[in-house]
Amino acid sequence: MENSELVPVINIGLNTGRYNFDYAMEELKALSQANNMTVIETIVQNLSQPIAGTYFGTGKVEELRDVVVDTGAEIVVANDELTPSQIRNLENVVKVPVMDRTGLILAIFANRAQSREAKLQVELAKLQYQMPRLHTAMNQRLDQQTGTSAGGGFTNRGAGEAQVELNRRTIQRQINHVRHELKEVNKSAEVKRQQRERVQLPNVALIGYTNAGKSTIMNELIKRFGMNDDKQVMVKNMLFATLDTSVRQLQFEDTKKLLLSDTVGFVSQLPTTLVEAFKSTLYEAANADLLVQVVDYSSPNRIDMMSTTKQTLNEIGVPDLPMVTVYNKADLTDSDYPSRAGDEIVVSAKDPASIDLLVDVIREKVFKNYVKATFLIPFDRGDLVSYLNEHASVTGTDYLADGTQLDAEVTDIDFQRLQKFVVEK
Repeated sequence: MENSELVPVINIGLNTGRYNFDYAMEELKALSQANNMTVIETIVQNLSQPIAGTYFGTGKVEELRDVVVDTGAEIVVANDELTPSQIRNLENVVKVPVMDRTGLILAIFANRAQSREAKLQVELAKLQYQMPRLHTAMNQRLDQQTGTSAGGGFTNRGAGEAQVELNRRTIQRQINHVRHELKEVNKSAEVKRQQRERVQLPNVALIGYTNAGKSTIMNELIKRFGMNDDKQVMVKNMLFATLDTSVRQLQFEDTKKLLLSDTVGFVSQLPTTLVEAFKSTLYEAANADLLVQVVDYSSPNRIDMMSTTKQTLNEIGVPDLPMVTVYNKADLTDSDYPSRAGDEIVVSAKDPASIDLLVDVIREKVFKNYVKATFLIPFDRGDLVSYLNEHASVTGTDYLADGTQLDAEVTDIDFQRLQKFVVEK
């Protein structure tokens, strides 16, 4: 939905007391807005668990029907993942489409996917979401065509079962096809990753909740240290503005380099199918030398957001990697910034001093194993001189009778490899 017309919707939610309900409903509203909807009413109910057939209780469902009529809402959006029968039964009463949280997130992802990889990942998640819903959807269409109820005659059920099986096979074939295409795309992506790994540069991954400011921070770093000015990433004030992992190479004044990746943002109750589908996209985070968790410091729900980030990292199998936490958007609070307390910093992405502090922290973490040394390289090993000039921080060069002497700061791996050329002082 990328047109200018906003679709009027009603958000509904069930407060079971098992999680931060107010926060979840705020997030549902933001997700709805990200899908080009405007929330005109919110209806909630306190229950220990959903009603099996209708999600809400009977009285609340009737209230929802009346509000839909009074407001002219075109869609009802539920905060939880609904069963096929719950969706069908609610739609029979309210007479407008009902979308659950999973369907909403899938719709957003489908609209935002740009790269072939992201589009295939979203398509796979959508097909996996549709598969268990075939039976109810098909029975509903047969009921409408024949005028019978869901418990209608044997003939109709038989026809429905046959059609459902055909549809299931069709979707399974589509799933297999998409998985095959994803494997081919992933092969190409894997080659690029291996090429980056051969360069042996530290890998820093920006992670965190969607719309926390990761892309803004990345662009500020690219402006200063990027190898190519036109490689900015898209920034937009909305959830899931981008789904693709962007990787850029940065080079600092002392010639030290690193790879910086901007990953897809997280959100609470992210559908399992999407978590699975985007595992390959989050490869950069799983293989990073340092994770930089970006948090919206101005949000009253930042603790919940950080918890969601931790949970999602666990779900996609990211190991317990070194991490620094960047509390961004401090300009929207009364806090002093930039400031630092251990591995936590408070910043504003648009503040140059904040970026200075962030760079200092990143450098401190990823270049801590660098060693300062003086090397005397024989003239017939010009390849090593070239290597050091390209991969090390060279602070001095002298041409002596027996070779080229370089003062340089190198990784501990390179120091060991070039040990025999080290000049003892």
